[in-house]
Amino acid sequence: MSWSLTVALGARAYPIHIGSGLLSDPDLYRPHLLGSQVMVVTNETVAPLYLEAVRSALEGYQVGEVVLPDGEQYKTMEVWNRIFDALLQARFGRDCTLVALGGGVVGDMAGFAAACYQRGVGFIQVPTTLLAQVDSSVGGKTGINHPAGKNMIGAFHQPRAVIADTSTLATLPQRELSAGLAEVLKYGLIRDATFLSWLETHMAELLARDADALAYIIRRSCEIKAEIVAEDELEAGQRALLNLGHTFGHAIETATGYGTWLHGEAVGVGICMAADLSARMGWLTDVDVERVRRLVASAGLPVAAPNDLSADRFLELMAVDKKVQDGRLRLVLLQQPGDALVTGDVDPNLLRATLDAAAS
Repeated sequence: MSWSLTVALGARAYPIHIGSGLLSDPDLYRPHLLGSQVMVVTNETVAPLYLEAVRSALEGYQVGEVVLPDGEQYKTMEVWNRIFDALLQARFGRDCTLVALGGGVVGDMAGFAAACYQRGVGFIQVPTTLLAQVDSSVGGKTGINHPAGKNMIGAFHQPRAVIADTSTLATLPQRELSAGLAEVLKYGLIRDATFLSWLETHMAELLARDADALAYIIRRSCEIKAEIVAEDELEAGQRALLNLGHTFGHAIETATGYGTWLHGEAVGVGICMAADLSARMGWLTDVDVERVRRLVASAGLPVAAPNDLSADRFLELMAVDKKVQDGRLRLVLLQQPGDALVTGDVDPNLLRATLDAAAS
């Protein structure tokens, strides 16, 4: 069974296809290829598994490939430049299309390259991790990391299509599967309390890779993200809700060195920290906070920050965040499970208490 959703962005609307065995279906690519030149961007882990299947779907096109090293630590300007080297060496023109075959790092880097090459070319997302299928492949956020902050260099550039082949999850390491579940929990917490309750009762099936359960959470996550992106494409307001746990989580990733913690692991801790601060603000109950921690832990994710990450260092790193406006830190917090808000009105003493408690 497969589903197709639409990200409603007017003339730039695009489909999200979800199902098993999709990445080798030529009919899902062809409507979104403007010219005959296609550059597949992937990494050294994914290429041996799925590159040939994608190449077979692109038969008849001039297909090039860029195989990048695998890992968040390689989401750098130096590695990113390899994509341009390949495009220029092959003399690809403005009507070429990039295909991002891999997880969130590949999608972010290929999408950012597509945004910049000859001032913008098309690209297609073919996400192969749960995190990428439920989150990073949808919405047009692209970019690379800087030593001072995660995803601080990038662009909004929407894909022409997203092809989420659920069969690729069979080769996903368990740790990566859990990392993807952090983003799924986020959707329930910010917008859908019923979905959140479903996750509580079906977590064992998800961790066991039940095909129907995984397909459902991918579809529901994409539905929620598509709705929010259609409302606020450039994150001027409500789209920032999608960053629940991310300001805290990005600080953890930067502090520990990109790639030490998986993004979803850091976000899982960040979600627990956001729940803790929400309770200190008087919105959540202690029961709610424990529920959030229990959910995060049940997904196989950590719930405590590194014990050597001080409150002062947290604050230093959080100051380098895309939600900072006029020097003021804004955070995504929970009014109740299923209902979130973005606020810059947080008592610094309460924030410090949350940061002090995070690693204990």
